[in-house]
Amino acid sequence: MHSASIADRVTAFIQPVVEDELGFELVDVEYVKEGADWYLRIYIDHPEGIDLNACERVSRRIDPLLDEYDRDNALFPGSYILEVSSPGLTRPLKKERDFIKYQGRLVTVKTYAPIGGQKEFNGILRDYRPAEIEIEVNGERMVIPKDRISLVHLAVEF
Repeated sequence: MHSASIADRVTAFIQPVVEDELGFELVDVEYVKEGADWYLRIYIDHPEGIDLNACERVSRRIDPLLDEYDRDNALFPGSYILEVSSPGLTRPLKKERDFIKYQGRLVTVKTYAPIGGQKEFNGILRDYRPAEIEIEVNGERMVIPKDRISLVHLAVEF
């Protein structure tokens, strides 16, 4: 099974627990191989911030659930390392609520193919529509279709 589809299945399974039961926002789930090890990374957020206790609380709650969910090893092909953390200052924007929440903030947009000779844009997120986002780059507005976007994340202003 492809790592993205594993992450999607894990997201669907743990989202009610993380959000409804524990009260955190499930920002993202990644299932990636680094060296010889597989990592299942769960990124959470909360309006009051995320500390080590929050990460530990989520980890302790979902770890046994994931073990039970995958008791026949149909989802995960082998062992993995579970990590729960904050998405950090450059959190990815993936869901509609992310784009709405962070309008007016500086973002980095990466595209699959060049647009006007560029594949990366830094600008202010001005608008979100289901099929596109609008950013302001150097005072000019730019509309980027979502199907051309590979990644959008918050950027840090210096």
